[in-house]
Amino acid sequence: MEVIPVHNRPAPRSYYAVAGRLLFFESIDLRLGNLIERLFAGWQLTPVSSPGQSPNIRIKFSCADASPQIPRNLNHFEIAEGGRCYTDGGDFYVALCNSVIHLQNGHPGVVNVWFEELPGPGDPMFARATSFAVCAALRRYGLFELHSAGVVNPDNQQGVLIIGPSGSGKSTLTLQLAMAGWEYLSDDELLLSLDDGEVEARGFRSFFAVSGATALAAGFGGSEPVEGPNGAFKTCFEPEAVFTSQRRLKASPGVLLFISLTGEQKSRFNKLAQAETMARLIRACPWATYDTAIAGANLEVLSRLARQTSAFDLNAGRDLLEPKHASNLLSQCARYK
Repeated sequence: MEVIPVHNRPAPRSYYAVAGRLLFFESIDLRLGNLIERLFAGWQLTPVSSPGQSPNIRIKFSCADASPQIPRNLNHFEIAEGGRCYTDGGDFYVALCNSVIHLQNGHPGVVNVWFEELPGPGDPMFARATSFAVCAALRRYGLFELHSAGVVNPDNQQGVLIIGPSGSGKSTLTLQLAMAGWEYLSDDELLLSLDDGEVEARGFRSFFAVSGATALAAGFGGSEPVEGPNGAFKTCFEPEAVFTSQRRLKASPGVLLFISLTGEQKSRFNKLAQAETMARLIRACPWATYDTAIAGANLEVLSRLARQTSAFDLNAGRDLLEPKHASNLLSQCARYK
């Protein structure tokens, strides 16, 4: 029997669709391609077997090849997770840990991603670098990422976006609301777009990830813990296997909650003025200013989001661990204009 070396096997090539945009990805290394396909399976991307059209976005992944030399004359600045961005206002490079991402501005969007070595299956920086690449391309086509959870209020069918950094309680609150019957978009990351002048939000990550203590308190288990970008380990699970509530493809946001944990028993919320809401959104979406080629369009989406919603500071206490109380409190926010 002939043994075919891994590097001589056909390179993985796949098409995916999201919100009407078509992505094509390929990998020179079969093992890396398999890791990417596993990662994409946890995102809300729809595999397409026969697209019948040219892709909007092409992303090529390489492993152990020499990464490109980043031009010296580019503007550069620090970004999250210890990375650095280099740009001339059109093309840009992102150097993140052991990876380099190069986006070539144009249509179709072309992104090249290099990894110094084959990532491990649970490497959080692999997921982060791949997310950078995909989201950078989607921004060129009117889909702007927001680090936020999303649920749908059963009383008025409006979307409620729960915005905050890792560890702020987004996933825990989304879990409690979904257990109380609220439909959900995602517990961690959303894509924003404009539809007839109104902002729509849709989920990007399909699985949920909560702390082991939260999963235990909720009375269910999940996969083996995985490491997040901040070093914390979380339990991952598919929400369809846990909740009786349904996943919603998209929703029109009506309420924004900027969440932070207080450690107190009782939760409190305070209404925010529109100007403060906009400032908070820009801090939550740094690429709205970092990525100058699409900054105007991204800021317009955030401005419309601030105008179409009521926004609140949510100082989250331990009472939000009670599903019914969390549902009642957020319903109050919807009535408090």
